[in-house]
Amino acid sequence: MNGPWRKKPADSVVHRPRVEQTSPVHIQVEERKPPSRALATPLLLVYGIAALVLIGTLLLLLPVSHNGPGWTPFMVAFFTGTSAASTTGLAVVDSSSYWSPVGHLITMVLIFVGGLGLTTMASFLLIMFGGGRATIAQGMVAKESIGVSQFGGLAILLGRIIMVYVAIQAVGFVLLTVRFSFLLPLGEAVWQAAFHSVSAFNNGGFVILPFEGGLASQELGKDIWTLGIFAALIVLGGISFWVMADLGRARRFHRVSLNTKLVLSAFALLTVAGTLVFFSGEYTNPQTLGPMSIKDKTVTAVFHAVSARTASLQTISFGETQQQTNFFFLGLMFVGAASASAGGGIKVNTFMVVFLAVLSSLRGRSRTTAFRREVPQEQVMRAAGIAAIALSYVFFSAFVLSFLEHDASFITLFFEAVSAFGTVGFGSGVTETLSVPGQLIIIVTMFVGDIGPLTLATALITRTGREQYRYVPERVTLG
Repeated sequence: MNGPWRKKPADSVVHRPRVEQTSPVHIQVEERKPPSRALATPLLLVYGIAALVLIGTLLLLLPVSHNGPGWTPFMVAFFTGTSAASTTGLAVVDSSSYWSPVGHLITMVLIFVGGLGLTTMASFLLIMFGGGRATIAQGMVAKESIGVSQFGGLAILLGRIIMVYVAIQAVGFVLLTVRFSFLLPLGEAVWQAAFHSVSAFNNGGFVILPFEGGLASQELGKDIWTLGIFAALIVLGGISFWVMADLGRARRFHRVSLNTKLVLSAFALLTVAGTLVFFSGEYTNPQTLGPMSIKDKTVTAVFHAVSARTASLQTISFGETQQQTNFFFLGLMFVGAASASAGGGIKVNTFMVVFLAVLSSLRGRSRTTAFRREVPQEQVMRAAGIAAIALSYVFFSAFVLSFLEHDASFITLFFEAVSAFGTVGFGSGVTETLSVPGQLIIIVTMFVGDIGPLTLATALITRTGREQYRYVPERVTLG
């Protein structure tokens, strides 16, 4: 057949192996040991916080750390070290008079490291000394501790977080120095400003002011400037770096992520609710707001509603407040601050997801939505699990305390347990009177409250995977 469509003979290709390609190739493979489970997520979080508590306790035991002869009693050092490392603020002694300047410095360092997050600092150092590369386990720890969804540029990102946190505390230090310089000698004002800027931003709750009554003194208890600076530091330390970065990038509320919207909405909602409850509940109480003017009552109510989110700075003792006020503030302490922040609690993110899931259920909807976005079902289940386990642990701690401390009421012990778990430090007046077993329960509760929600969330994430099969659905009777 002639023409352009005539079939042409195909080209043939002959492969002839070269000599060097036919010779055997020896590849030496270095045998690696399997990674240790002890250094994997989430156990690294537990070991890191435990090491910080141990170091703090040993340093506070030294005779130079407290005012007085001999070594510091072990339980005092252990309780204070745990409270500072977990940024709680509960204390069995008066922090301003019992500890020496060395003890105050140790406490401040513990608060700073604990608030910034030992996991963040440890991950940053591991990456830097590891040539800028992180292992899967190290990356997962950093991912959960700071909320980032990718590993690239992790060292630079962690460095920026540290710089931002230090910069905010530096601004607070300058503002407090200016304010304290009108009340104290310059050297003392500088030291007090440094300590309390760290304590406020990291939600530490420790106060070492040299005034009678501390923050509740005649000089500062109603001072709007001091309380305003403290409140601003508490909020910035409690909303997390990611919310601040998202706000700086978007600049408008409707452009920020769903996480930022939920955090800001929860902060506003709980602050307003806490202010109204505190103001109305204590309005006529002669031990709290009763003798104050309307302006001072409002400032005090707003400050305590903000501080209840794990900061524990207070101008009024919660041993003198009404029971209805204490009961509502139990909820504020249990919720706490935002995820990946310096605060504790189950986190406002978890609270909002559970709240929205309940609201969707009441509306007869099968999906959890907010701000025209849907929350993934696995996150809803994870949030419900964290809240249920945390609530169960708090009830168990209060139940055990009720057996050990017969002189205190259950509501007082329950308040103490929630305060310890939420790393808040709002004392109801029984911390100093607890027995040694009772102090141990509070110590364990502070430790669990500091690492519990993060550790549990990390453990749940590492176990998340696609199910290979499903069972036949069957309905059960509810209600």
